[in-house]
Amino acid sequence: MELIQSNKWEPNDPGAIHTTREIAQQPRLWKETVEILLEHRDTLMTFFKKLGERHQHLRVILTGAGTSAFVGETVLTSIKEMVKNKKWTVESIATTDIVSNPYEYLDKDSPTLMISFARSGNSPESVGSVELGEQIIDDFYGIALTCNRDGLLAEKKKGDPDHLVIYMPKEANDQGFAMTSSFTTMLLSVLLLFQPEHIHTLEKTVKEIGSAGEKIIETGKTELEALASSTFSKVVYLGSGVFQGLARESSLKLLELTGGMIPAFFDSPLGFRHGPKSILDEETIVFVFLSCHPYTRKYDLDLLKELYHEQKRGKVVAISSYHDELAERYSDLFLNTGLETVQEDIFLAFPYVMYAQQFAFCKSMHLGLSPDNPSPSGLVNRVVKGVTIYPYRNGGERV
Repeated sequence: MELIQSNKWEPNDPGAIHTTREIAQQPRLWKETVEILLEHRDTLMTFFKKLGERHQHLRVILTGAGTSAFVGETVLTSIKEMVKNKKWTVESIATTDIVSNPYEYLDKDSPTLMISFARSGNSPESVGSVELGEQIIDDFYGIALTCNRDGLLAEKKKGDPDHLVIYMPKEANDQGFAMTSSFTTMLLSVLLLFQPEHIHTLEKTVKEIGSAGEKIIETGKTELEALASSTFSKVVYLGSGVFQGLARESSLKLLELTGGMIPAFFDSPLGFRHGPKSILDEETIVFVFLSCHPYTRKYDLDLLKELYHEQKRGKVVAISSYHDELAERYSDLFLNTGLETVQEDIFLAFPYVMYAQQFAFCKSMHLGLSPDNPSPSGLVNRVVKGVTIYPYRNGGERV
């Protein structure tokens, strides 16, 4: 399986064309995403100023379904930090939860800004969550970060003064089954969205993580392909803080691209000891996303060392932003992004998830599947099917 030619991924399997390209194009799309948000900077500043003048308190809901929901989970703590000087509360709530239980998640009297993440913008829950917000909440606003200009979510809100629609780079509308570049471009967009006045100063960091991503594409294949072809039956991803959301996304990528043949799980390093560690055996690979924060990293390294010394375990993989002799000593595979100067975990999420994407891709190929369509039976689909959105009246009538 030769995937790298002339510093680009070029698949020799027609069932991998889209996914291969979409993983590899991410560093370039991150640069395009910065340009897009720069174009919207003045509009964003005006929009947020309007909200601040209208409402002393504002509730912000980050929402999406599946991978789109995990954008919100990953970025949540970072957004909270960005708005800490405002009287804003920030929550990550999946559209799948909002649609099925709106009375638990939507408050009529709380002015709310809903940030919707959507690859296609056509899933019933994406549109349904916005419609429920409009129906239930007196002061409701929205920003849609979507990869599809023709999606229902985008079309519905064009020209609405209380809503903004921001499109990701055109190629971020992944055609493969699993979301890869759509995930990272939406993640970067929302990071820039809440600090429009600082987008220029963040360009250097985006360039650095882009260079790291290009290096991962060029050099990461050999080790990850060997790992993917080894004997294992389960995989666990562990991460603290922002990396817990990223661990959830990483586990979903493996589950999706292997058509459910390889069960994947996620947790935090400290949480893993409280029962979930029961999954550990000789056929379980464990990935640990190492924080760059020196305090959090102590806990990450403690668990890494503990896992390495377990008698019945599979391979232990550590992913770090810099070379760390201790982490390398207590792992079977040590992956280093070379981002010593990056001081925020949220920016490390971009290269870290690329390792997880590549690993899932390689395992899919090793199993003889087509990454672009690993579920040809239609059990799951690129855009979810089979969801009925029921009318919501009078607070949800009981039948």
